[in-house]
Amino acid sequence: MRRIAIFISGEGSNALKMLEEFNSSHTVEVALVYSSKQNLKVQNACKEKGVEFQFLSWNIKTQEAILGLCIKNDINWVVLAGFLKLIPESFIVSFPNRIVNIHPALLPKFGGKGMYGMHVHEAVIAANSSESGISIHFVNGAYDEGQIIAQFKVDLDPNETPETLSLKIRTLEHEYFSETVAQLVQGDH
Repeated sequence: MRRIAIFISGEGSNALKMLEEFNSSHTVEVALVYSSKQNLKVQNACKEKGVEFQFLSWNIKTQEAILGLCIKNDINWVVLAGFLKLIPESFIVSFPNRIVNIHPALLPKFGGKGMYGMHVHEAVIAANSSESGISIHFVNGAYDEGQIIAQFKVDLDPNETPETLSLKIRTLEHEYFSETVAQLVQGDH
């Protein structure tokens, strides 16, 4: 059984999806969900599933406490699911090639510091892109620069808005993120 920690900063829809998907898995277990912002919906879902939930602001002091929590919980993989903070070197050293992130665009385009959520969708539309998608990638200590594991695409309509594109991207995330994480984690023995 591979134990994962999910890190979130936003509403946590991908974390909720993984809690549901992996609840009955015999190979992947969500052992910890950490949120850098208060999130009662995810906290309640964790309580319901018997998964530890931690809310702490993200700063130099708490980073070491969160790393200690991951080690104490025998975490094998860290999954960033809408986590908007830069991961420090201490995590990368502790989980080499075992920290995975999802980005709401086709990297290497539309990535980097400040490129998250609606900012990404607005940039994609402003660039007159004909497609967008999601990129699942390893974390290497720089925003959105780690090796790409998988990408899934969606076409843009001529009258696409950031809001409609956001819905398309969320659908891709929910369809492919858990499955990709499961394949990656299960292949690691």
